[in-house]
Amino acid sequence: MKLHTALITGASRGIGAATAEKFASEGWNLILTCIHSRERIEELAEKLHTGFGITCHTFVGDMGQEADVRSCFHQAESYFGGIDVLVNNVGISRVGLFTDLSLEDWESVMRTNATSVFLCTQQALPHMLRQKAGSVINISSVWGCVGASCETAYSASKGAVNALTKALAKELAPSRISVNAIACGAIDTDMNACFTKEERLAIAGEIPAGRFGTPGEVAELAFSLALQPPYLTGQIIKLDGGWI
Repeated sequence: MKLHTALITGASRGIGAATAEKFASEGWNLILTCIHSRERIEELAEKLHTGFGITCHTFVGDMGQEADVRSCFHQAESYFGGIDVLVNNVGISRVGLFTDLSLEDWESVMRTNATSVFLCTQQALPHMLRQKAGSVINISSVWGCVGASCETAYSASKGAVNALTKALAKELAPSRISVNAIACGAIDTDMNACFTKEERLAIAGEIPAGRFGTPGEVAELAFSLALQPPYLTGQIIKLDGGWI
């Protein structure tokens, strides 16, 4: 069965926007979500519709909140009858000492990064199960594999995403639905704008590839995963220039 509709969360900028552009360039219809940047995501949707002739809808809401997710997927069903590929991309981080991390920040990171994956995937599955085809692609991090000092909540949330990816892949394999994750290394996005020029150079010096990755490289891999046979499932694929 030909897959042709994708929903991408956190798509107003960075990896999400690059992934939306890649799918659109290949003729896929899209639903793009963000939590705040209505003007930016609507401009992106119009750009993709005009440039590639695809249908592109937007949804502004919090993918870590069940009511918003249900509303988003209700709209997806009304537009397209369901989605074929889900890219769980939305994510935030909190940098600082663990002893300074508030419960509010911990819960915010976990809700945005991990609970959103649970909620969105659960809503996407009924359509995929009916057609016995589909792909869930989780944008994760190498810190979910090895942990990062001063990013404990972020590391824990991405570790949860990686474990969920592996477990759910086993559960859905009989239905020909793949679940994979891209464990990103240092990608040149706004999330890494907190680093000074000197810190960025130091990080790049630790990476065998000698540089940060680009959102476009993540987008290319995400699109490739959407096209792979469902036998490729349960994988945490590091995209980090050989860093970790």
